[in-house]
Amino acid sequence: MRCVIMQYVIKGGNPLVGDVVIGGAKNAALGILAAAIMADEDVTIENLPDVRDTNVLLEAIEDIGARVRRIDPHTVCINGSAISTVRVNNDFIKRIRASYYLLGALLGKYKRAEVSLPGGCNIGSRPIDQHLKGFRALGARADVEYGMVVADALHLAGNHIYLDMVSVGATINIMLAAVLAEGNTILENAAKEPHIVDVANLLNSMGANIKGAGTDVIRIRGVQRLHGTTYSIIPDQIEAGTFMFAAAMTRGDVTVKNVIPRHLEAISAKLKEMGCEVIEFDDAVRVVCKSRLHYTHVKTLPYPGFPTDMQPQISVALSLAEGTSMVTESIFENRFKYVDELARMGANVKVESNVAVISGVNRLTGADVSAPDLRAGAALVLAGLAADGYTVVDETKYILRGYERFDEKLRLLGACIYQAEDERDVRRFKLEAV
Repeated sequence: MRCVIMQYVIKGGNPLVGDVVIGGAKNAALGILAAAIMADEDVTIENLPDVRDTNVLLEAIEDIGARVRRIDPHTVCINGSAISTVRVNNDFIKRIRASYYLLGALLGKYKRAEVSLPGGCNIGSRPIDQHLKGFRALGARADVEYGMVVADALHLAGNHIYLDMVSVGATINIMLAAVLAEGNTILENAAKEPHIVDVANLLNSMGANIKGAGTDVIRIRGVQRLHGTTYSIIPDQIEAGTFMFAAAMTRGDVTVKNVIPRHLEAISAKLKEMGCEVIEFDDAVRVVCKSRLHYTHVKTLPYPGFPTDMQPQISVALSLAEGTSMVTESIFENRFKYVDELARMGANVKVESNVAVISGVNRLTGADVSAPDLRAGAALVLAGLAADGYTVVDETKYILRGYERFDEKLRLLGACIYQAEDERDVRRFKLEAV
């Protein structure tokens, strides 16, 4: 019996050259899919990324009775009129973080929700206290009971809510609950990420009244019901950023298409500091790297700062840069778990608390490594693309949570990468790639 292991096998050394088309934003899609169940009419979502997290959430939505019709891999029609339960306890939903968006959606629509405590990548503590604080401010009882988050209310009423810390998840969840609450809600110290704006725009197209999304003060006037709509998800800034750094690390020339350059400004700025040429178009960004990267310092911050989801990618790139760089992770405390894997490839990285000191080396060498989470897994693939020899990246299931056809898109740019299912596949690839 064949044991399927799913690995990426990479022969490094090829500069990436050409065009790559970016898909819909995973982080936006998860909030948008949850919002879609709040209408009793058809909500058609376009530019949906066909990745594991969105597919798991769609399964959970279907499990509670909503009608889900997949028109094509990137388009889905959802109708929430037939929802039969507000209890979400699907085995798969426990594995993704965005399960908690169903709390706000179901609480807003039905005044009750029971959802399994969320999972996702183990990159550090991601408490839901700000979510519960927001629900309680709207008049709900919200507690954790027997591994489930339970929220209910006789009715929801708008309120003035100040988040103690900037939280993307809490901002979206409170928006979802508040759009059908009676009266006005003011949400202060709100997160400003592009996917928050995208969820708010979708809700407004369904009849909600939300103003200020993208700023730190969001104002919501409750409405009685939401209606159907058709909506297209924004491009994924993290997928785009990953390919931009892939170009930089391999000294390539890649045009990243179907993006919003404004969403990529923090990433583009760092690539320029590191010696790359970054050319912006209306809906594309071209990254050209002709020589060794320079050192720089970076600190992850909420948008519009440098995104924490791009920290592993820039750290891997800086491992090959001339000089010594410092990377400070201010969002998640466990985000340097990939450093030990990178050391197998010859990188010189020292981590103290939330700061990585990276002394650039002349080259990385191929090794067998394991992806500890979604973004770190993608970063290790980039390291393999730039390394001498062969790299095998294990635990690709994490990468598939957020990247669609990752290896295929890299191959179209000239990468020598293959998805292997067992050791026999790995050996065959190495023989054929010589």
